[in-house]
Amino acid sequence: MNAPARLHANSLSVAFAKTPILQELSADIPDGKITVIVGPNACGKSTFLRSLARLQKPDSGEVLLDGKSIHKQANRSVAQRLAILPQSPSAPEGLTVRDLVTRGRTPHQSALRQWSHQDAEAVGRALDLTGMAPHANRPLEALSGGQRQRAWIAMALAQDTEILLLDEPTTYLDLPHQIELLSLIQALNQQSNQTVAMVLHDINLAARFADHIIALRAGAIFTKGSPDEVVTRNNMEQVFDLKCQIISDPVHGTPHVIPE
Repeated sequence: MNAPARLHANSLSVAFAKTPILQELSADIPDGKITVIVGPNACGKSTFLRSLARLQKPDSGEVLLDGKSIHKQANRSVAQRLAILPQSPSAPEGLTVRDLVTRGRTPHQSALRQWSHQDAEAVGRALDLTGMAPHANRPLEALSGGQRQRAWIAMALAQDTEILLLDEPTTYLDLPHQIELLSLIQALNQQSNQTVAMVLHDINLAARFADHIIALRAGAIFTKGSPDEVVTRNNMEQVFDLKCQIISDPVHGTPHVIPE
């Protein structure tokens, strides 16, 4: 019998101004895998991810982290195991890239444990992995949109958690940098067995990089499973109202959507 997933949503319901956003949503985030959450605009993708990270408190239901309600656990304990990069994060004016990435180490510090060699190594590694080391001393406002996004990714990586949640991490990136970033996330997952859940808009990128896909529609899970199970002609029409053909990607062998 398989052990339960470390991160699990149990019957989540969320409403804004009495408008239902999530409705009795239950799902596992498979350990050590890349899960991509997809669906049309306003279907609840970001609300689901924010709920998993306890940034959004559900009206009913709960999120379990390591078998316990995430809302009943200490902030520092959660932050040492789970990191999230939300949409459109903000930082104080004048903050440099290195300053931002250093903030990722905050959950690992306390009055008894100040800045350490381990912290410096984590920050340096995150800067190197994201290609931001040459820009470490530049203020965030001096960066391009793509560079700024990579700086925030570096902060999340410096947090060095076993679970990483990313809300549309490819925002502001052109296609080559989208591929570069998702390839980095995939490599980190394969090297360290890090559990990743992220929201993506591009279904073909989701099919290429995901081990597991959760497709939402109208605040509920329409279907979930492997890319081959989820990215089908019928599912794309039902989830996205998109008539399409599905072919096999000639390079990666993953399903590829061709709109009709």
